[in-house]
Amino acid sequence: MTVAAGIGYALLALGPSLSLFVTVISKKPFLILTVLSSTLLWLISLIVLSGIWRGFLPLNSTAWWPYGILIVTSVAFQEGLRCLFWKVYKRLEDVLDAFADKVSKPRLFLTDKMQIALAGGLGHGLAHAVFFCLSLLTPAFGPATYFVNRCSQIPFFLVSAIIALAFVTIHTFSMVIAFNGYAEGNKLDQVFVPIVHLVAGMVTLVNFASGGCTIGIPLLYFIVILTLVHCGKMVWRRLTENQGR
Repeated sequence: MTVAAGIGYALLALGPSLSLFVTVISKKPFLILTVLSSTLLWLISLIVLSGIWRGFLPLNSTAWWPYGILIVTSVAFQEGLRCLFWKVYKRLEDVLDAFADKVSKPRLFLTDKMQIALAGGLGHGLAHAVFFCLSLLTPAFGPATYFVNRCSQIPFFLVSAIIALAFVTIHTFSMVIAFNGYAEGNKLDQVFVPIVHLVAGMVTLVNFASGGCTIGIPLLYFIVILTLVHCGKMVWRRLTENQGR
Protein backbone atom coordinates (compact mmCIF):
# COMPACT_ATOMS: atom_id res chain seq x y z
CA MET A 1 0.00 0.00 0.00
CA THR A 2 2.88 2.39 0.76
CA VAL A 3 4.31 1.80 -2.73
CA ALA A 4 0.98 2.97 -4.15
CA ALA A 5 1.08 5.98 -1.83
CA GLY A 6 4.62 6.87 -2.93
CA ILE A 7 3.66 6.63 -6.58
CA GLY A 8 0.56 8.72 -5.85
CA TYR A 9 2.63 11.45 -4.19
CA ALA A 10 5.00 11.54 -7.16
CA LEU A 11 2.12 11.71 -9.65
CA LEU A 12 0.44 14.44 -7.61
CA ALA A 13 3.58 16.55 -7.78
CA LEU A 14 4.49 15.82 -11.40
CA GLY A 15 1.32 14.47 -13.07
CA PRO A 16 0.18 17.79 -14.61
CA SER A 17 3.74 18.45 -15.80
CA LEU A 18 3.85 15.01 -17.39
CA SER A 19 0.57 15.72 -19.17
CA LEU A 20 1.87 19.07 -20.41
CA PHE A 21 5.06 17.41 -21.61
CA VAL A 22 3.21 14.68 -23.51
CA THR A 23 0.59 16.94 -25.11
CA VAL A 24 2.75 19.97 -25.98
CA ILE A 25 6.48 19.55 -25.45
CA SER A 26 7.07 16.04 -26.80
CA LYS A 27 5.80 16.97 -30.28
CA LYS A 28 8.80 19.23 -30.96
CA PRO A 29 12.39 18.03 -30.33
CA PHE A 30 13.58 21.61 -29.80
CA LEU A 31 11.12 22.03 -26.92
CA ILE A 32 12.38 18.78 -25.36
CA LEU A 33 15.93 20.13 -25.49
CA THR A 34 14.71 23.39 -23.96
CA VAL A 35 13.10 21.54 -21.04
CA LEU A 36 16.22 19.45 -20.43
CA SER A 37 18.62 22.39 -20.61
CA SER A 38 16.37 24.52 -18.42
CA THR A 39 16.02 21.76 -15.83
CA LEU A 40 19.79 21.31 -15.71
CA LEU A 41 20.36 25.06 -15.41
CA TRP A 42 17.95 25.47 -12.51
CA LEU A 43 19.23 22.34 -10.74
CA ILE A 44 22.74 23.77 -10.92
CA SER A 45 21.46 27.07 -9.53
CA LEU A 46 19.79 25.30 -6.60
CA ILE A 47 22.95 23.30 -5.91
CA VAL A 48 25.00 26.51 -5.93
CA LEU A 49 22.54 28.15 -3.53
CA SER A 50 22.58 25.14 -1.21
CA GLY A 51 26.39 25.19 -1.26
CA ILE A 52 26.44 28.87 -0.31
CA TRP A 53 23.95 28.43 2.51
CA ARG A 54 25.44 25.15 3.79
CA GLY A 55 27.89 27.06 5.94
CA PHE A 56 25.03 28.75 7.82
CA LEU A 57 22.82 25.68 8.31
CA PRO A 58 21.21 24.41 10.40
CA LEU A 59 19.78 27.70 11.62
CA ASN A 60 19.70 27.43 15.42
CA SER A 61 16.76 29.75 15.76
CA THR A 62 13.02 29.44 16.16
CA ALA A 63 12.48 32.87 14.57
CA TRP A 64 11.28 33.09 11.00
CA TRP A 65 13.47 35.94 9.79
CA PRO A 66 16.67 33.90 9.09
CA TYR A 67 14.62 31.68 6.78
CA GLY A 68 13.12 34.81 5.25
CA ILE A 69 16.62 36.07 4.41
CA LEU A 70 17.41 32.68 2.87
CA ILE A 71 14.31 32.85 0.68
CA VAL A 72 14.90 36.48 -0.37
CA THR A 73 18.50 35.81 -1.43
CA SER A 74 17.51 32.61 -3.24
CA VAL A 75 14.70 34.33 -5.14
CA ALA A 76 16.99 37.24 -6.05
CA PHE A 77 19.61 34.83 -7.39
CA GLN A 78 17.09 32.85 -9.43
CA GLU A 79 15.43 35.97 -10.84
CA GLY A 80 18.83 37.24 -11.94
CA LEU A 81 19.42 33.88 -13.58
CA ARG A 82 16.03 34.18 -15.31
CA CYS A 83 17.17 37.43 -16.94
CA LEU A 84 20.35 35.70 -18.10
CA PHE A 85 18.27 32.80 -19.44
CA TRP A 86 16.15 35.28 -21.39
CA LYS A 87 19.21 36.95 -22.93
CA VAL A 88 20.60 33.59 -24.05
CA TYR A 89 17.21 32.66 -25.51
CA LYS A 90 16.95 36.01 -27.30
CA ARG A 91 20.29 35.46 -29.00
CA LEU A 92 19.18 31.98 -30.02
CA GLU A 93 15.92 33.40 -31.38
CA ASP A 94 17.85 35.89 -33.51
CA VAL A 95 20.00 33.07 -34.86
CA LEU A 96 16.95 30.98 -35.72
CA ASP A 97 15.22 33.91 -37.42
CA ALA A 98 18.35 34.70 -39.41
CA PHE A 99 18.59 31.07 -40.50
CA ALA A 100 14.91 31.09 -41.47
CA ASP A 101 15.46 34.18 -43.64
CA LYS A 102 18.47 32.52 -45.25
CA VAL A 103 16.53 29.41 -46.28
CA SER A 104 13.37 31.38 -47.13
CA LYS A 105 11.34 29.88 -44.29
CA PRO A 106 8.96 31.73 -41.95
CA ARG A 107 10.35 33.13 -38.74
CA LEU A 108 9.27 31.91 -35.32
CA PHE A 109 5.58 32.52 -34.76
CA LEU A 110 4.26 34.05 -31.55
CA THR A 111 2.92 30.65 -30.50
CA ASP A 112 6.39 29.13 -31.05
CA LYS A 113 7.94 31.73 -28.77
CA MET A 114 5.31 31.11 -26.09
CA GLN A 115 5.90 27.37 -26.27
CA ILE A 116 9.63 27.89 -25.85
CA ALA A 117 8.96 30.03 -22.78
CA LEU A 118 6.57 27.37 -21.50
CA ALA A 119 9.24 24.70 -21.96
CA GLY A 120 11.79 26.84 -20.12
CA GLY A 121 9.33 27.38 -17.27
CA LEU A 122 8.51 23.68 -17.12
CA GLY A 123 12.22 22.93 -16.74
CA HIS A 124 12.38 25.41 -13.86
CA GLY A 125 9.39 23.81 -12.19
CA LEU A 126 10.69 20.27 -12.65
CA ALA A 127 14.04 21.23 -11.12
CA HIS A 128 12.22 22.64 -8.10
CA ALA A 129 10.10 19.49 -7.74
CA VAL A 130 13.11 17.16 -8.05
CA PHE A 131 15.13 19.17 -5.54
CA PHE A 132 12.46 19.80 -2.92
CA CYS A 133 9.94 16.97 -3.33
CA LEU A 134 11.17 13.87 -5.14
CA SER A 135 14.35 13.81 -3.08
CA LEU A 136 12.15 13.45 0.02
CA LEU A 137 9.80 10.76 -1.29
CA THR A 138 12.08 7.73 -0.93
CA PRO A 139 10.87 6.97 2.62
CA ALA A 140 7.27 7.23 1.38
CA PHE A 141 7.71 3.83 -0.30
CA GLY A 142 8.50 2.25 3.07
CA PRO A 143 6.21 0.50 5.57
CA ALA A 144 4.80 3.63 7.19
CA THR A 145 4.05 7.31 6.71
CA TYR A 146 5.36 10.36 8.55
CA PHE A 147 3.74 13.32 10.28
CA VAL A 148 5.27 16.45 11.80
CA ASN A 149 3.99 18.06 14.98
CA ARG A 150 3.22 21.39 13.34
CA CYS A 151 1.03 19.81 10.69
CA SER A 152 -0.32 16.63 12.21
CA GLN A 153 -3.47 16.61 10.04
CA ILE A 154 -1.70 15.79 6.75
CA PRO A 155 1.19 13.37 6.05
CA PHE A 156 4.49 15.14 5.47
CA PHE A 157 4.94 13.53 2.05
CA LEU A 158 1.50 14.68 0.90
CA VAL A 159 2.25 18.24 2.00
CA SER A 160 5.55 18.13 0.08
CA ALA A 161 3.80 16.88 -3.08
CA ILE A 162 1.07 19.53 -2.84
CA ILE A 163 3.60 22.32 -2.38
CA ALA A 164 5.75 20.95 -5.21
CA LEU A 165 2.74 20.96 -7.55
CA ALA A 166 2.06 24.59 -6.66
CA PHE A 167 5.61 25.69 -7.39
CA VAL A 168 5.82 23.69 -10.61
CA THR A 169 2.71 25.51 -11.83
CA ILE A 170 3.96 28.92 -10.70
CA HIS A 171 7.40 28.49 -12.27
CA THR A 172 6.04 27.07 -15.53
CA PHE A 173 3.63 29.89 -16.29
CA SER A 174 5.72 32.63 -14.69
CA MET A 175 8.34 32.03 -17.38
CA VAL A 176 5.74 32.73 -20.08
CA ILE A 177 4.79 35.97 -18.32
CA ALA A 178 8.43 36.98 -17.83
CA PHE A 179 9.45 36.32 -21.44
CA ASN A 180 6.51 38.38 -22.65
CA GLY A 181 7.43 41.17 -20.26
CA TYR A 182 11.03 41.23 -21.48
CA ALA A 183 9.99 41.07 -25.15
CA GLU A 184 7.40 43.87 -24.87
CA GLY A 185 9.21 45.92 -22.24
CA ASN A 186 6.09 45.48 -20.10
CA LYS A 187 7.10 46.56 -16.58
CA LEU A 188 4.00 45.01 -15.01
CA ASP A 189 4.89 41.53 -16.26
CA GLN A 190 8.55 42.03 -15.38
CA VAL A 191 7.69 42.98 -11.80
CA PHE A 192 4.83 40.50 -11.41
CA VAL A 193 7.04 37.41 -11.75
CA PRO A 194 9.65 38.12 -9.03
CA ILE A 195 6.96 39.38 -6.66
CA VAL A 196 4.90 36.21 -7.11
CA HIS A 197 8.03 34.09 -6.70
CA LEU A 198 9.01 35.89 -3.51
CA VAL A 199 5.52 35.89 -2.00
CA ALA A 200 5.08 32.17 -2.75
CA GLY A 201 8.39 31.43 -1.07
CA MET A 202 7.53 33.52 2.00
CA VAL A 203 4.11 31.86 2.29
CA THR A 204 5.84 28.53 2.94
CA LEU A 205 7.13 30.00 6.22
CA VAL A 206 3.55 29.80 7.50
CA ASN A 207 4.12 26.04 7.75
CA PHE A 208 6.44 26.67 10.71
CA ALA A 209 3.42 27.64 12.81
CA SER A 210 1.34 24.95 14.47
CA GLY A 211 -1.27 23.87 11.94
CA GLY A 212 0.21 26.34 9.51
CA CYS A 213 -0.14 24.01 6.52
CA THR A 214 -3.94 24.42 6.66
CA ILE A 215 -3.38 28.15 6.09
CA GLY A 216 -0.21 28.15 4.01
CA ILE A 217 -1.39 25.70 1.35
CA PRO A 218 -4.61 27.62 0.50
CA LEU A 219 -2.60 30.86 0.35
CA LEU A 220 -0.08 29.21 -1.94
CA TYR A 221 -2.79 27.99 -4.28
CA PHE A 222 -4.34 31.43 -4.34
CA ILE A 223 -1.00 32.59 -5.79
CA VAL A 224 -1.16 29.70 -8.28
CA ILE A 225 -4.60 30.81 -9.46
CA LEU A 226 -3.43 34.43 -9.67
CA THR A 227 -0.48 33.37 -11.84
CA LEU A 228 -2.65 31.26 -14.13
CA VAL A 229 -5.22 34.03 -14.56
CA HIS A 230 -2.57 36.65 -15.31
CA CYS A 231 -0.82 34.34 -17.78
CA GLY A 232 -4.11 33.45 -19.48
CA LYS A 233 -5.10 37.09 -19.89
CA MET A 234 -1.68 37.98 -21.24
CA VAL A 235 -1.66 35.11 -23.76
CA TRP A 236 -5.20 35.94 -24.92
CA ARG A 237 -4.28 39.60 -25.39
CA ARG A 238 -1.13 38.79 -27.37
CA LEU A 239 -2.89 36.26 -29.61
CA THR A 240 -5.79 38.64 -30.24
CA GLU A 241 -3.42 41.47 -31.11
CA ASN A 242 -1.43 39.17 -33.37
CA GLN A 243 -4.55 38.07 -35.26
CA GLY A 244 -5.60 41.67 -35.74
CA ARG A 245 -2.40 42.53 -37.62
